[in-house]
Amino acid sequence: MANIEKKRVNFKVFRFNSETDYLPHYIEYEMEVAPGEVMLDILNRIKWEHDGSFSYRRSCRHGICGSCAIKVNGKATLACKDRVMDLVEIFGDELVVEPQNKARAIKDMVIDKKDFWSKYNSVNPFLTTEIDEHPEKENIVMPEEAEKLEEADYCIQCGNCYYSCPAVQVNEDYLGPAALALTWRFNADKRDEAKRERLETVNEIGPGIWDCVKCFECAEACPKELNPIGKITKLHLQTFEEDMAKDNVAVRHAVGFKHSIDKHGILDEGELVKYSEGLIGVLKHVPEAIAMYKKGKIVLPWNMPKSKNLDEIKKLVKSVSTAKFKGK
Repeated sequence: MANIEKKRVNFKVFRFNSETDYLPHYIEYEMEVAPGEVMLDILNRIKWEHDGSFSYRRSCRHGICGSCAIKVNGKATLACKDRVMDLVEIFGDELVVEPQNKARAIKDMVIDKKDFWSKYNSVNPFLTTEIDEHPEKENIVMPEEAEKLEEADYCIQCGNCYYSCPAVQVNEDYLGPAALALTWRFNADKRDEAKRERLETVNEIGPGIWDCVKCFECAEACPKELNPIGKITKLHLQTFEEDMAKDNVAVRHAVGFKHSIDKHGILDEGELVKYSEGLIGVLKHVPEAIAMYKKGKIVLPWNMPKSKNLDEIKKLVKSVSTAKFKGK
């Protein structure tokens, strides 16, 4: 039998007990790791071979329950899925193992996820419909209708997208990618009757869809590759389709983006500010505009070029525009 080549890896592990510790600390464990071992194997070995008090969550070991979500060198990880050697290839021979959110740590890798679950539950994460106790026929969902839900049903509620989201980190009211993706899942279900109610919840500035910064961190963090930001974008469209888009800065920014592309074929950032925030907003951003102009990042309004393919771009914009905004 061929020898399995092992590698020595140093694991710098976050340790904290909220009942006894004032501050967290890190303990290093150096181990030989076999090619097939995943991060959950390492967590198990730390507990079984080094310190029985080490705490973490685990259950299925098959990437289904989402319990073992942690971070390795800042990367959102599902411990039962990510192989150690793959992480070593990315980060080198020292791996820093931390909980999803250090500020919410209860004990080692175990965190208080009350914030995640309260926001998750706030969007009515279930099918809402009137049920006939004695139906005469099935309420059949055709395959093409089921496909509209895409893969949103595969979410395992691990929280990786939520605790990787920079908008969540700076805005405690923001619902986060998981709750918003779930909103899309039920709003896209033809059997559901609570679409407008959910849209009212997620259409507010602060907690809702307009506070997504389009950084794609959620898509990068999701172990199921569900692309939550794609669902958030579709919720934007739903607010327009349901005539629920409000006349505020965030909505005008989205509409202004389309307006600029339709007008020039390229983005006019100065005009976008004016469209979104008005003349007062333009004056507020004059210092930034001057700095950007000096760096050649924006042009003066009267020098704004137009794309050579403007006619084709206009046709494309028109073909994908399915809703109107009545604010402007």
